[in-house]
Amino acid sequence: MVDCSQDDVGSRPPTKVPDIRSKTDTIRVLFVEDDELYREALADELSGQGFTIESFADAESLAVRLDDTADFDVILLDWSLPQTSGIDLLSQLRRRGIDLPVVFLTGHSLTSNEILAFERGAIDFIDKTRGGEVLMRRLRLVVDSTRPAETGLQSDERIVCGKLVLRPAIGRAYWNDVDLGLTIGEYNIVYLLASNVGCYLSYRAIYDRMHYEGFIAGSGDDGYRTNVRSTIKRIRNKFREIDPVFEEIKNSVALGYCWGNPMAPPDQGTA
Repeated sequence: MVDCSQDDVGSRPPTKVPDIRSKTDTIRVLFVEDDELYREALADELSGQGFTIESFADAESLAVRLDDTADFDVILLDWSLPQTSGIDLLSQLRRRGIDLPVVFLTGHSLTSNEILAFERGAIDFIDKTRGGEVLMRRLRLVVDSTRPAETGLQSDERIVCGKLVLRPAIGRAYWNDVDLGLTIGEYNIVYLLASNVGCYLSYRAIYDRMHYEGFIAGSGDDGYRTNVRSTIKRIRNKFREIDPVFEEIKNSVALGYCWGNPMAPPDQGTA
């Protein structure tokens, strides 16, 4: 067991969280697309580049596969699926406890759709016209950035920060011994914050951990701040479902977010 109390960790500079698996590992994709010709052509292209693809025509056909998703890394969803849309399917996946990163592939690249996708917890939003090469690069970046963080611990070891317990080998977080049900992306943000107790981490650093380094959404240079706020709000709400007085995640509009009491509290307002 590792104790990352403020005395031990708070004085450390912010660190970049490494990934648990090699970036050369095969990327395994659950792909939902109703256009049969496009689905088959893209699946063939990805498979030819070393991806493992399992394809589905709609949400209903995917549903029968969801009892066991442990062998997959990412879900690739078409935005405009029949009957159950891609954005509604994302909500259903989260309600079922499926926490794999979700990437939207769309021919409807409206900024409003992109914002909605990120608010609902998608990790990326890619226009179909960008082509297979761009898609493959983005999928690799997404999977590399959302694999659980590596700490060198054995599978049964834990990181303890007060009431917070992290199990890096399986990417799970517990508060008061209750599993928070964090997605992998949310877990990695909590891990990043708790590994830097007392230190503010910038919106950009957290956003890079949510997606991948250098990622830019369609809301302008500072649009990522809204995405970070929405994700932190979801994380706080999950803690508060267990502990209504949870207040470990502090915020400074100017500096970003901090786990625990900041070592040098800023004077700026909070959000």
